[in-house]
Amino acid sequence: MKANGKEILRRFFEPQSIAVVGSFKEGFFGGYVLIKTVLEAGFRGRIFPVNPAYREVLGLKVYGSVKELPESVDLVFLIINAGSVLPVMEDCAARGIRAAVVVSDGFAERDAEGGHLQEELVAFGRKKGIRIIGPNTAGVVNTANGFNPCPYEAGYHRLPKGPVAICSQTGMINPQAYPYRDLRCGVSKICDFGNKSDVDECDVLEYLEEDNDTAVISMYLEGIRDGKRFLDVSKRVTKKKPVLVLKSGRTQEGARASASHTGSMAVKDTVFDAVCRQGGIIRLDTFQELFQVPKIFASQPLPRGNRMGILTVTGGVGVMAIDEGARYGLEIARPEEKTISMLEGIFPGAGRMPVDIGPMMAAVKDTFARYPRILEAVMTDQNVDAVLNVIWAGLGENAKDIYLRAYEPLKGRFPKPLVTWTYGPDSNTARDLAFGLEDLGFPVYSDAESCVKALGLSFRYAQIKGHDASGKHPSRTNPRPLGFKRGG
Repeated sequence: MKANGKEILRRFFEPQSIAVVGSFKEGFFGGYVLIKTVLEAGFRGRIFPVNPAYREVLGLKVYGSVKELPESVDLVFLIINAGSVLPVMEDCAARGIRAAVVVSDGFAERDAEGGHLQEELVAFGRKKGIRIIGPNTAGVVNTANGFNPCPYEAGYHRLPKGPVAICSQTGMINPQAYPYRDLRCGVSKICDFGNKSDVDECDVLEYLEEDNDTAVISMYLEGIRDGKRFLDVSKRVTKKKPVLVLKSGRTQEGARASASHTGSMAVKDTVFDAVCRQGGIIRLDTFQELFQVPKIFASQPLPRGNRMGILTVTGGVGVMAIDEGARYGLEIARPEEKTISMLEGIFPGAGRMPVDIGPMMAAVKDTFARYPRILEAVMTDQNVDAVLNVIWAGLGENAKDIYLRAYEPLKGRFPKPLVTWTYGPDSNTARDLAFGLEDLGFPVYSDAESCVKALGLSFRYAQIKGHDASGKHPSRTNPRPLGFKRGG
């Protein structure tokens, strides 16, 4: 990155003024939607629409060309046909604009002619000092300043604020494609690289490295342009915050599909895997994990070791969790004698790990009056580094309150992660309970395997990050709430 590179990158996420070049006809996509969305999201910067066919849009004066703008804006959005992009970029250069989001498609992802257009665009940008995100992109989002310039109609405009940055080579991460209001884990930044002709993962990693609103970085990549730089940047960033990456193109067929999607260069998966190991990057396996796995890093402390405690109402899931944990270097914890004694005093047989309270539920009517003591005993045990809790949400109207009362006193008390799976005969009850737990700052996953994987990846990152000289783990001990206030 050039000396002023980080400053220019800020213009994409923290602009004081933007220009939007495109059609302002109402519809599902285009300049009208972008301006409406950014206004509704609360952006307070100056907005300059550009199109010679309009005089006004959404109460804003429309300018005939970029050259007519009253000032040099921080960022320009181009939503026009591919052949017109370069001439407008020439006007941008003349006007002193140094950052552009090219939403337009029809470039390298289309055909050889589009590839030539893209080469010309990038060459011109480099000559004039203009950084480009795209082309073929849905753009960026910054929840800190209400900057949501989504060019597609999503049906909502404000996203929940939070510590997770999500970057990708697909618009599937943008608001029109993903239900961020239901995610329960707020986001800080979103960036769709599009064809990644100029601004790439290394540029954005360097920007997010210093972003105080971002605690976790989650990325979907189809290729890497500069492997050496990616490794160098990753080594530095992963010492500060976890970087999670899902990479497609693991097979030859997938690599060919990536090339047709965004014009990406194929990278052998074995090479990429080696780079990730050296750079401290945690690899993901599914698209949903881009959004779900970060929850544990965003809200929970890192484990001090690999000893997993399990509290469950079904023994079968406990056994499965032990097997699954072994894949990530987790082993079943051996409770302290005082924990065993205490649990056996509550119910004979409860002092073993996994702690299975299923038999207690069948034999003791007031099991759930004792539940908070059981959960706290597992969390308090010094031989337990991380906890999986399997909850049966089948207790009727009081189920949610019973469990929330058990979790509430645990907030901020223990330097170990706690993850939960809720299940039961009514999916709405299980979901509502999950939302309540995440509002308290405790992540909930859709199945027990995902819970164990989250714990395993948290342990893996703890190994990557290491311990400081005092022996204390350099991680948060206070959980952050995941259920942020939803946007409109």
